[in-house]
Amino acid sequence: MFIETVPEESAEGTLADYYEQQRAAWGFLPNYAAAFSTRPEVAVAWGALNNAVRNGMDRRRFEIATIGAARALRSTYCMAAHSAFLRDVCGDEPTMVTIAEDPSGAALSDQDRAVYEFAGRVAQDAAAVGQSDVDRLRDLGLSEGDIADVVFAAAARCFFTRVLDGLGAQLDAETASTFAPEILASMVLGRSPAEDHPASPE
Repeated sequence: MFIETVPEESAEGTLADYYEQQRAAWGFLPNYAAAFSTRPEVAVAWGALNNAVRNGMDRRRFEIATIGAARALRSTYCMAAHSAFLRDVCGDEPTMVTIAEDPSGAALSDQDRAVYEFAGRVAQDAAAVGQSDVDRLRDLGLSEGDIADVVFAAAARCFFTRVLDGLGAQLDAETASTFAPEILASMVLGRSPAEDHPASPE
């Protein structure tokens, strides 16, 4: 991390509660948690927003959209974490591997590819999104609410990735180690994983 953060053993109040929640969720305290140690109330607000977006849409679509946005934003941390969620929470390792092996999304189904590409476009240059981009999703079966949800997921990811990369948070070795080296390597576009994981670029 680029700033001095509050270690877990020194955390009090809201921050201690946040650290405890993150440790319970992951089985370890993820590196990103410390990025919020100076303003734990921001972490709480982020959690509420993220949960509102994620829990209001199809979970698998949320993960595909988030991975698409994270790739456009060059966030190693979020690409890996949400690839793990797609694999473990959604039970869809084949799609996770498909994206890792061909990050363009070309090998995905038509609807998944459209969601993946649209989320990346929103994250990278939302002002360039046009009616045709939205019509493509509508033609593939997404409702107006579904389309807005993809935008919410991509836009929310912009905040989180910029906090993590702006403060120097690195992907946890615990998460990195759950991927085969060649799969992890496809996700390392920005900041390298912590502890010089073997699959990290030199």
